[in-house]
Parts: sequence; C-alpha cells; structure tokens
Amino acid sequence: MPRLRRVVRVLTVGAAFLAAGLPAAGCTSASPGPAHATSPAGSPVAELTLPPGAASPAPTLPGDWLTYHHDSARSGDVPGVPAPGALRQEWRAQLDGAVYGQPLIVRGTAIAATEHDSVYGLDPATGRVRWHTSLGTPAARSTLPCGDIDPLGITSTPVYEPGTGLVFTLAELSTGQHVLTGLDPATGEVRVRREAEPPRGDLHVQQQRGALAAVAGRVLITYGGLEGDCANYVGAVVSVPATGSGPLLTYAIPTSRQGGIWAPGGPVLAPDGRVLVSVGNGASENGPWDGSDSVLALSPDSLSVTGSFAPASWPDDNAHDLDLGSLTPALVGPWVMTVGKRGTGYTLGLATRLHHTGVGGEQAQAHLCSAYGTAAVTGATVFVPCADGLLRVDVGADGVPRPGWRVPLRASGSPALGGGAVWVPDYGAGTLLALDQTSGRVLAQVATDTLPHFVSPVLSGDRVLIGTGTGVTAFGGA
Repeated sequence: MPRLRRVVRVLTVGAAFLAAGLPAAGCTSASPGPAHATSPAGSPVAELTLPPGAASPAPTLPGDWLTYHHDSARSGDVPGVPAPGALRQEWRAQLDGAVYGQPLIVRGTAIAATEHDSVYGLDPATGRVRWHTSLGTPAARSTLPCGDIDPLGITSTPVYEPGTGLVFTLAELSTGQHVLTGLDPATGEVRVRREAEPPRGDLHVQQQRGALAAVAGRVLITYGGLEGDCANYVGAVVSVPATGSGPLLTYAIPTSRQGGIWAPGGPVLAPDGRVLVSVGNGASENGPWDGSDSVLALSPDSLSVTGSFAPASWPDDNAHDLDLGSLTPALVGPWVMTVGKRGTGYTLGLATRLHHTGVGGEQAQAHLCSAYGTAAVTGATVFVPCADGLLRVDVGADGVPRPGWRVPLRASGSPALGGGAVWVPDYGAGTLLALDQTSGRVLAQVATDTLPHFVSPVLSGDRVLIGTGTGVTAFGGA
C-alpha cells in the first residue's frame, strides 16, 4: 500500500489534469498540434510527450501478452501453453468497472483498463493491485443518444509499444474527447498524453472499440459508432506517434455517415507491412460504392488505401445491416478471410486482390455463419466466433473456405489457441470452455462472472485471464 500511495501522489501533484478529467491535448489534422490547445469540445487540455533521449525500455519476458490476440497479426495462437486440465478459479480482482478489452501482461504485471477510465496494474499470480491510475471521467449512458455500455470509458484492448516501453490506452471522456495515454507498466505513471480525435463526425458518438495497435513507432486507433448506429459518426483510423509529439495521420471512410471500424481486434498487421481493417455498413444503398462494408489495406506510414474489397452485395448489406465490419480480418497463409453479419465468408489474395480497389473479385466464398469479434488462426485453420457458436473453417490451397465442426454456444466470445485447445468464452452463458482443436470436443469448462460482449481470454503459461463485468478473473489448469 505505501507504494500505491506514492504513485497516486506523484500523479496528482505532477498532473492536475486528473481533477478536471481532461488528460489530453492535440489536434486531429496531419500537422503537429501546439503544446496547449482547445479541443473541439471546447475544453482546454494539456499535452504530455516524452523528452528527447528517453531511456531504452527493459526487455519483455516469456509469457507476456503485449497486444490483442497475442501478436500483431491477431492470430490468437499462443506457444508454450500446456494442455488443459481441470479449470479452477485462482483469483478474482474486483475493479472500478467492466473490462471489455483483453488484459495485457508486461514484464510480469497484468494490466487491465476499465469502463471507468481507470488502468490497473495487477500481480498475475494473486490479482493484488500494484497500482491504479485514473485517466478521467467516463461518459454516462444517459448523456448519449444510444449505446449499450454504461459508463463508456476504455473499451478497447491497450497495446504495449516497444520503442517507448509504454502501455497505451484510449479513454473516452464525459466531455466527448478521446485521449490516448502512454503509461509506465511498472508504476502506472503517465508519460504520454494526447487527444486523438477522428477527422469527421460528432465526437460524443464516435465509439472506440477496436484494439489499439503499435506499428513502426506509432499507435493506431480505429473508430466506429455507438450500438444503434445513431447520430453523425464516420469510421476512421488515427495514427499517433508513440512519443506523443509530431503529426497525427488520419483516414476516414468516404461515406456520408457510418462505415464504423469497430471489430474488437482493431488493425491487423499483414506480413507485407500493410494494415488491414474491416468496415461496417455505410449510408449508401445504391449508386457508386462508398467505401463501406469492406476490407481495407492501408499504408502504415500514410494511411493511404493500397487495396480494398467489398462484396457485390454491398448495397443490400448496407440496407439491412449485414456488413463485414463485425469480424476482424483473419490472415490465413496467402489469404485474408473476412466474414460478416450476412454469414458469407470471402477469401482474398493478400498479394493479388488486395493490391486493387473496388467491388468483387474474391478468390472464393462460402456460407459460414454470422460472425462477430475476432477469429483465431493456426496454419490454414480458422476458428470463427459465430453469433450462436464456434465454427472451425479450413482454407484450402485453392483459397476455398470449408466449414468443419461447430459447437453451439449462447454467444461466442473471440477464441484463443494454446495447448491443442481452443479457449472460448460463452458470454451468453457465463462460461469459459477449452475445446479440442481437431474435433471440437469439450476438454474442460468453468463458470465465470458476467462477461462483456465479444470478450476474449489471455493465455500465459498455465493461467487464463479474462475481463469481466466487474474486473478480471484468473483461472488455473491450462
């Protein structure tokens, strides 16, 4: 406890922004912002950046979990995990809000971000709180025109950025602002702070749900809308220098409204260095394609579109909310597999089709399931979280996706792979299951606390961590 009191005192004295709930500053254009600026919401905010010549970060450790689904390809495939045994709850950390994103594990500290705009450092063996940092005041559901999260604070999974050694989170505030913060994973001290707004739309309805990504010294942020698709939002990607200083890069979907980039996996880093995102339904239902209902390939150094795909059914998908934006793109060897709410799975050649833009031209398609969240991939096999179960899909050398076993669930979370098992939460039933990858047979299962939508487990050694409606729970037996 003395250590915790010391950290909180340093943050309070050194950063008076906490009292006002305004922890960031900056601008949303491609030019550097001033050290102090007025946000679009009209509230003055202070920007904090790393000084030149900051110390090199300490090395990470085996068993660390540094980004959503373990790696920048979002495979969810984790080496060094033992086969599942009898699962048992090891600890339960009750925090100040729900944990929708995955916890991270950085140099032996588990880091969880809550919807109360708090970030916690936990002992992964016991769940004991090592530090707690508040980043502001979240938005109450009663102040928003629609949505299903109350309060709305930090929804996305944070990311560890190796160049700075910081953990970055994106907090949504009661003022409507979106603030990127880089914290020291050992102490919770705020080292970088900057407002990172999307370039179009009304701030208070731009929800940030996709996991953050660290690419080439920058942090990538994706934006969508609130549940219910209300008000004026436009899907976007924002790229921020991890040091906090320098120009922001932005890209907005060229639709008049909507086109959210909200799938929980956020940006996917492809082997060729490009960034892939999936895009939701847009406003257009006829005429020229408006960039929505799509998979986009973006250049990481400019956010320019280098390739894109939309299905021929995009006008009807947009009209009936059956778009591709609900599942993070999956990298499967030379293919990108994408599945959306309609249930049709498409495979695209990463080196061929996704160097062109426009509608159609997929390698193959097959009816799979209405999919939400992020799939897990090992080799040519994809485990797809469906609205009502988990589906194994094998992608052939010809690019054809072929469905295999399917395990019914009330509401499938996003799976992870380790020890020959598929670890999948059923957030409808409040359980965590380990399934045999080959047959789908249930190897182990355990009851959990109430789970958020699209939740995904973290595998580290023989321990499984999962975010819950009240904090984080850890299970042993992996």
